[in-house]
Amino acid sequence: MIDLVSFIPRAVMQGVPLLYGATGETLTEKSGNLNLGIPGIMYVGAISGVIGAFLYERGGNVVGFWAIVIPMLCCLLGSLLMGLIYCFLTVTLRANQNVTGLAMTTFGVGFGNFFGGSLIKLTDSDVPSIALSATSGYFSRSLPFASSLGAVGQIFLSYGFLAYLAIVIALITAWVLKKTRVGLHLRAVGESPATADAAGIDIARYKYVATCTGSMIAGLGGLYYVMDYASGVWSNNAFGDRGWLAIALVIFTIWRPNIAVLASILFGGLYILYLFIPSGMNLSVKELYKMLPYIVTIIVLIIVSIRSKKENQPPESLGIAYFREER
Repeated sequence: MIDLVSFIPRAVMQGVPLLYGATGETLTEKSGNLNLGIPGIMYVGAISGVIGAFLYERGGNVVGFWAIVIPMLCCLLGSLLMGLIYCFLTVTLRANQNVTGLAMTTFGVGFGNFFGGSLIKLTDSDVPSIALSATSGYFSRSLPFASSLGAVGQIFLSYGFLAYLAIVIALITAWVLKKTRVGLHLRAVGESPATADAAGIDIARYKYVATCTGSMIAGLGGLYYVMDYASGVWSNNAFGDRGWLAIALVIFTIWRPNIAVLASILFGGLYILYLFIPSGMNLSVKELYKMLPYIVTIIVLIIVSIRSKKENQPPESLGIAYFREER
């Protein structure tokens, strides 16, 4: 039997980066932009926050407020720049979105590994990693009374503030998309930019704002992974395939960030399930367990395609550059 009191908190922590990535990508895709650069953006967000924390810690006296604000601002700035590059290429220059996104992922990973390796050399560490324990302590700090509440406190209240911020951002994003005029205009841009343009909606502005905002949200997922989940330890190529899982989560949740709150925990649980199910020394069985998130996504995609409901389909102009001259 799986110990749920131990399993659920680890599933939540594993799922928080996915929730950030899925929320940011959902917002981006609602504008019609298919940003496959999310893995690279999350990587850049993480290393940008690490650079800010590293430089601040080397200054000596670490104050809690600045230990949180500086890495977050660096993370948001790095992610924003990646979003601006993507928008300039795909919206202004109308480059192919698939190729651009894949190039952004390759660039982001290379960017992170280059600066991560440079920081590791500056520390003269014996191991290929950086430990930012002072900064990480502020990010991972949970509510002081959580430990006294037993299982309830461990399951619901034992996380750092970025975990709760991810849920708040996802719920606000869902509300904006469904209940506000801005969300209506954004969905119109994603469904039919020509019609939205004829109605006086600024297509480029909505695509830029949605994509850049989505990139900053996704970048926070990378920052959370390093500062909270990994306890402030950065090592090159340690982020794994979480960025791709975040994109898969968008399909799984049918482009609804509110559903992504629970779905990210499910994905996080499936991602680490092999650690809790005894399989002995049979490594092939563990590898099969690792495939579960992707298998579930494929099954959901098949079900969604069969049902063919309009509200369950991606935006009609997703991945297609808008040429006003063809309107």
